[in-house]
Amino acid sequence: MNQSDSTAKKPRAGLEGVVAVPSSVCFIDGVAGRLVYRGYEIDDLVEHATFEEVAFLLWDGDLPNRKALDALRRDLGRSAALPPHVSSLLRDLPKQTQPMDALRTAVSALAATDPDLENNDPEADRRKAVRLTAQLPSVVATFHRLRNGQQAVAPDPGLSLASNFLYMLNGKRPHDTIARVLDAALVLHAEHGMNASTFAARVTAATMADLHAAMTSATAALKGPLHGGANQDVMHLLLSCGDAESVERKVKQMLANGQKVPGFGHRVYRTVDPRAHFLRKMSKQLGEAAGNAKWYEMSERLIPILRDMPNADGKPRNLNPNVDFFSASAYYTMGVPIDLFTPIFAIARVAGWTAHVMEQHQNNRIIRPTDDYTGPFGRKVVPIEQRG
Repeated sequence: MNQSDSTAKKPRAGLEGVVAVPSSVCFIDGVAGRLVYRGYEIDDLVEHATFEEVAFLLWDGDLPNRKALDALRRDLGRSAALPPHVSSLLRDLPKQTQPMDALRTAVSALAATDPDLENNDPEADRRKAVRLTAQLPSVVATFHRLRNGQQAVAPDPGLSLASNFLYMLNGKRPHDTIARVLDAALVLHAEHGMNASTFAARVTAATMADLHAAMTSATAALKGPLHGGANQDVMHLLLSCGDAESVERKVKQMLANGQKVPGFGHRVYRTVDPRAHFLRKMSKQLGEAAGNAKWYEMSERLIPILRDMPNADGKPRNLNPNVDFFSASAYYTMGVPIDLFTPIFAIARVAGWTAHVMEQHQNNRIIRPTDDYTGPFGRKVVPIEQRG
């Protein structure tokens, strides 16, 4: 801000409420609890569309017909195998490397041999989007197996993306119910407007950097616990307590101490996160199918506490579960390692990230906000010998 500019608006912390770009990809109504992809309500999509259909929708603006969907599935299947240099890189990473760090590094490395790397035209961006969407599940599954001393499992081009990920992760075909639950979770996580990682992707893309560069930025932003890592924290909380009574006591104490409880509250939603509604059903369904509903039941016990326990002013907190809360118990019941929860988020969100990058590249202007300078003026340099 210019020193003499007294009319400029004061910034909003975290850019809250600031419109960054026009976009036709996603609409969110935080008061009504609505999430809309390209005009379709999320409840309609999660009940009636697969992740592949939703990815097509995000990229092309309409749901595919049968011919187009079959073509996309073939393209995804053909693109899922990793280039040799990326497989070697994942093998050479220290075993203690965090999976999100391995994923970020691999996304950047995938650029090296992508035939469309230097081309930001819409058709090239879409081809890159397909390849990255196919490759991210292979990266996550391959790294997990290699760090555990197992052989990587080659992708099966005949499987859906969700089924293929579980197959590459575990070395066996998943049960249909588990594959369907993961597919639904990917639909729910595929897109969410101008969140931190999407904004990071668009800022990078706005410099006319390539799509892989933008995806590297997005993956880096997703790693942060205030964005992508909350479901890991939810599961660690449940595991550390072990039973419903203990977790109730722990959460009440956290609230009394002014601590944030992971998986509750959202920057945008002022009511129940619409994605949490479906993940809640999925967690219950998986727990019952596995004969172990413990984690789901513990999660349920926390909802009235966060909703009804009064603040310091005596009013109910009215904190509702967000998308991370029930995804934790759902993924854990599926047998997914906790440190892969956030990489699965990236496997889904790459569809939305790439849709936004394509939109940015097609009508680009570099994103260059200003800042509100709060430092001093009028300082003079003194000789170094005279400085305190």
